[in-house]
Order: sequence, then structure tokens, then C-alpha cells
Amino acid sequence: MSALRPPLPRPWTDDDREPLDLIFIDGFVGETVIGIHDAELHRPQPLTIDLCVGVPRPRACDTDCIVDTIDYAALRARLHRLLAEHSVRLLEAFAEQVAQIALVEFHAHWVRVRVAKPHKFDDAAAVGVVIERRRATSDEPASRAATTLRLIGAGMVPGKR
Repeated sequence: MSALRPPLPRPWTDDDREPLDLIFIDGFVGETVIGIHDAELHRPQPLTIDLCVGVPRPRACDTDCIVDTIDYAALRARLHRLLAEHSVRLLEAFAEQVAQIALVEFHAHWVRVRVAKPHKFDDAAAVGVVIERRRATSDEPASRAATTLRLIGAGMVPGKR
């Protein structure tokens, strides 16, 4: 791991110290239109995404079946779709969408998302954001509808540009 990337977390949940298996996609590169400056809003630019998702010991350890874990090929395909369809301007909002995809669509219990614009400035290798999120606990709304409403309330309306 490069010095720019934060270290992986210890593989335990805060609630019950249940071990998590960490599944990751490191150095995913795609292009999208994102930014706040006029020059960024007219042509795609590269983004680098590092994604690490935690799940309690998946059944796949016993069954050796992909359906019993997070399929990182499917997650990768979903990232490509997000790059094509999102309508946010800030990396923070984009990272939140990635996190919600991992938590809601792929049923992760924990996620760390790093989104970077490589070589945005001549004197920096990259600029970006790192966020961590946990799945809602039983006393928090965990439904897809509740998550969608939270995203819409935060100004992240799904749809094309």
C-alpha cells in the first residue's frame, strides 16, 4: 500500500467484536465528469477508487461458492455503472454513494471508500477523500427506502446529468 492510503482497520466490529473478512478492490480507475470548477464539468477525468468492505465470516469459507460472499466482479461492474450515471459534484458525495452501494446492495457490514483525483495539481500525486461507514444497527432504519430518502435529503438525487 502506498503512503497516501490509510491502513486497513482492525477486522472487528464495534458492537460485538465479531471478526470481519475484508474484501477489497484496490486502485480501480475510471473516468467521470465530477467537480465544482467549470473546467471539470465538460469532460471526463480519471478517478481512482479503493474500496474495502467488511462482512462477518462469509459462508463462502465453507461452501466455496461465490453466491455466499461479495462478488467483487459484480461490485466492480456496479462502480462502472455509478461512474456513468451519478449526478454529484463533490468527491465526498460520490464516496457516499459508493459506500451506500456496498452497504445496501452488497450487504456489507462496514466499508471504507477512498476516492482520489490523480494529478489534479502538478505538485500533488492525488487529492481526494476517505470515508468509513457501518451498516445501520437494528434500531436504525436499514431499509432501501430509508437509505434512498437519506441520500435524496442530502442532495444526491439519482439520475443522469
